[in-house]
Amino acid sequence: MFWDNFVVAADFFIDIAVELTVLFIGITFLVGLIQEYVPDETIKKAMGGRNKVVGSILGAGFGALTPFCSCSTIPLLLGMLRAGVPFAAAMAFLFSSPLLNPVIISLFIILMGWKIAALYFAVTFTATIIIGLLLDGLGFASQIKPVAAVRNCCDCQQGTDARSRIQRSAEFAFSLFRQLMPYLLLGAAIGAFIHGFVPTEIISRLAGPNNPLAIPVAAIIGIPIYIRAETMIPIGLALIEKGMSVGAVLALIIGGAGASIPEMTLLSAIFRKRLLAAFVVTVFTIAVTAGYLANMMTL
Repeated sequence: MFWDNFVVAADFFIDIAVELTVLFIGITFLVGLIQEYVPDETIKKAMGGRNKVVGSILGAGFGALTPFCSCSTIPLLLGMLRAGVPFAAAMAFLFSSPLLNPVIISLFIILMGWKIAALYFAVTFTATIIIGLLLDGLGFASQIKPVAAVRNCCDCQQGTDARSRIQRSAEFAFSLFRQLMPYLLLGAAIGAFIHGFVPTEIISRLAGPNNPLAIPVAAIIGIPIYIRAETMIPIGLALIEKGMSVGAVLALIIGGAGASIPEMTLLSAIFRKRLLAAFVVTVFTIAVTAGYLANMMTL
């Protein structure tokens, strides 16, 4: 019995680890090319020179193109704020950057289907724009702490020819992959263990599609257990196969990716308590809303 479960888990681990590795490197390389040809200063100027609604849309769009790492998200947020980018646009960027990572969207398409991925993108993208404008309108801009400038460690180096840009994009992709490889493999290993050894009845009872509280509970659980969003997706795939609803898995991933403990620690140095609390509540609301909509689509 144990050996049979081990073989099933090992096969799952190999399949998902290879798939995630190829997809992650490929998408990250494309993101690196986009950043090479669209300078940060150009985007900041564009968002700062338009009205708040357009700026929020652009902020959410730029966030969706930014790889999820503290190296890019938090320093870029500080740069936007100090450069005079509208607060609504900066907040839309902050929410969309971890939640609409191109790698995450691609993984959703591969592992959960394009319908769930499209739903996730539409709900999250719209919510980030609305929340950015709402926080601005409620005066939360005053909740930003005075902080020192932070240099973006992802700044491009010298050389603007196509070969140099491609080389830097490739180096960026493999460098980021080396940093995240342990998390990807850990996620695949945990997912494989769940797939091979965790009884289906336990998952179905705690977070199955018939449990009306499974989605909000999953959203709350996602925050403390978060490692990386890329790590949670293979775990989520295993949970779905064990009977957990798609909506609960979606809420789990959004809760962890959007309001993880490491990110909250970084943001606490920038935000005052009211804005930090609003940030957590917003991510939780997005997670629960997307989760229930996903379950409705999969009925």
